[in-house]
Formats: sequence, C-alpha cells, structure tokens
Amino acid sequence: MRIGELAAAVGVTTRAVRHYHHLGLLPEPERRANGYRHYTLRHAVVLARVRRLTELGLGLAEVRDVLAEDAGRDLSEVLEELDADLARQEAAIRDRRGRLRALLDAGEPPAEGPVSPELAALFAETAAHLPDSPMAAKDREILALLETAASPAERERLTLALGDAFSAPDAAARAREAYAMLDALADADPGDPRVGEAARVVAQCVPPGMLPETLAESLPGPGLDHEHGFLRALYADFAPAQAEAVRQALRILAEGRE
Repeated sequence: MRIGELAAAVGVTTRAVRHYHHLGLLPEPERRANGYRHYTLRHAVVLARVRRLTELGLGLAEVRDVLAEDAGRDLSEVLEELDADLARQEAAIRDRRGRLRALLDAGEPPAEGPVSPELAALFAETAAHLPDSPMAAKDREILALLETAASPAERERLTLALGDAFSAPDAAARAREAYAMLDALADADPGDPRVGEAARVVAQCVPPGMLPETLAESLPGPGLDHEHGFLRALYADFAPAQAEAVRQALRILAEGRE
C-alpha cells in the first residue's frame, strides 16, 4: 500500500500518517526501488490502534507508552486514568450547566453579566431605586469584577454583605446621594471641598463586611496608589476628584476597623 491507500483504509489523513512517523508512533516502511514507501498490513493495524486510542482521549505521548514494547504503564492503567479524568470533566460540565441554567431561569441578564444569580437578583432589585448614574454603572462593573475574581467563600460573603446593606432602612436614599455627589465631581479638582463630604457619604454606604481584610490592611498611610495594583487601576478609571473621594472613603473604612 502507498501512503494514500493506507490513510484511506484507516480513515485518517496522509498528513496524520506523516506526523505519526515524525513522533515515532508509526514505524517508517521500507522504500521500493522507485522511492515510494511500501506499507504493509502491520502498518495499518498499528495506525488503526493509534486512531482508536486518540479517539478515546489519550494524548500522543500516552499512545506512545501504550504502543511501546516495554511500556512503563500498561493499557489498563492508562485507560483508568483517562476514565477518572473524563469523570472530572463530566462533573465540571454538570456544574457549569447548572450555573448556566440558573442564569437563564433568572431572566434577562444585567448589562454587566453574566454574574451569579444572587448578584443579578441584587442588581435587578436595586435598579428601580438607584439613578441612571455613570458612577452607579461603574460600581456595578466593579462588583461584577470582584465577584468574578473572588473565591466561593469570598463571593458568598460579598453577596450577603451587599444584600444586608441594600435591605437596611434608607439604603437606597443614601446610595442615590452618594452617586449624585460622585457624579458631580466629574469635572472638579481633587482639592474641591465637596470631595471630603462625598467620601464620608460613600463610606456610610459601604457594607462593613464588603471590604476584604487584605485590602483594608493596605489602605492607611501615604503612597497607597503605589502599593496596590487593583486600587491603582480603580483610581485610573475615575476622574481625579472622584478617585480622591473613593480613596478617602476607603481610608475612612480602614480606620473604622482599627
């Protein structure tokens, strides 16, 4: 058989055959006087086995182990590992599908989505009470970012803290006031006297359990912008006076923990 006939017989491409030669999975056949490779039935058997093993999900290095005459691991051991790996993938897919179904069942996702069903519900609950504010939109984006980067335990803590904060009396009114004050600082100077007042109002709106301990420890003192990459990026996304108000609000919160 020539290479094209071998590939057609096994159901692979001639490129795959050459690749398997290169990796040492398929022995090189003898060449006839005309220079063409001459494949035998034995080559077809080996090539068919390579195809079956790769279709099961084995990597080519694992296939080489299985095909080796003195393989360090026998086929049953390799297949047991593959079965365990597939079981983990199945569990991960079930979990992802469950989270996807929860998002679909929750209705139209928020603009910042996809987020967890809990945070999506919180966004929907507060949307009717909060203004259509540029700073409110940024706030939702930051909350979605924090939730994405958080561990499951941190995510649960964040969601509970936010839920408790917005369920408190006058929470919506305080949030509206804070966003209005921050929006008003869009074109202001960082030394504007309104900055300090905005910082105090913003600090009153932040739930006690929302600020991560590790972040709170880095807040006091000068040079904060050079110590925490996340805060540097956060401030850079705001106008200068808004960034100063948020910076002062975080320091107020940090001092309250001492």
